[in-house]
Amino acid sequence: MKLYFFTKNIPGLSKMSLKQRMTLLEDAGKRMSVPEKTLLNVLKLLVIVPVFVFILRTATDWTSLVWAFLVFLLYPIVVKPLQYSLSAKYIKLPDNTSSPKE
Repeated sequence: MKLYFFTKNIPGLSKMSLKQRMTLLEDAGKRMSVPEKTLLNVLKLLVIVPVFVFILRTATDWTSLVWAFLVFLLYPIVVKPLQYSLSAKYIKLPDNTSSPKE
């Protein structure tokens, strides 16, 4: 599985606008299989839960807020490329080849 860090890198989406790419990725995300959705959701939890743990620790150590922010930055770095890669195989491109009407 190839990781796509940007939506423009996904084959077939490079010449589309950002709105069109995001719409196609959203539709593809809805067609993902249950194990793929589960994997993605578990990964999201593994990134988000430590943020809240660090926020709870601010009562004893204020630098935990810094760590919470740094861990929260992992979300787009880790989760989004995996989400794009899992969704890429379910993207249905619109058919741009229109046959001439006779």
